[in-house]
Amino acid sequence: MNYWLVKSEPFKYSWDQFVKDGITFWDGVRNYQARNNLREMKLGDPVFFYHSNDGKEIVGIAKVVKEAYQDPTTDDKNWVVVDLSPVKKFKKPVGLEEIKSNDLLSNIGLVRQGRLSVMRVEKLEYDTILKLSK
Repeated sequence: MNYWLVKSEPFKYSWDQFVKDGITFWDGVRNYQARNNLREMKLGDPVFFYHSNDGKEIVGIAKVVKEAYQDPTTDDKNWVVVDLSPVKKFKKPVGLEEIKSNDLLSNIGLVRQGRLSVMRVEKLEYDTILKLSK
């Protein structure tokens, strides 16, 4: 099992809208590294949902419910999507400043590659963020 983080600007697609939808395909990725991460996602992998720009916090956990397939918003075969479904909203969102100040999270992609929209999260990082969310 792998662990992931996806980013969304809440005014474009928020956690609350995600919950209302119940399932969504994660589209609009036009960065090769992020695309490659989508391709590596497997059924059941947990995915942190991060509100970027406004909020700058991890607000919940989703899971992969369908592995990578052609992005239906483009004819370009280079781009893929995965289907995600919400699992749990955090009681306490975990903000970027809290993440940056935690020694166990000093190497997390969210800090190292702040502009990447889809990234892998290590098991220790995943467990640490879960603890911070309680």
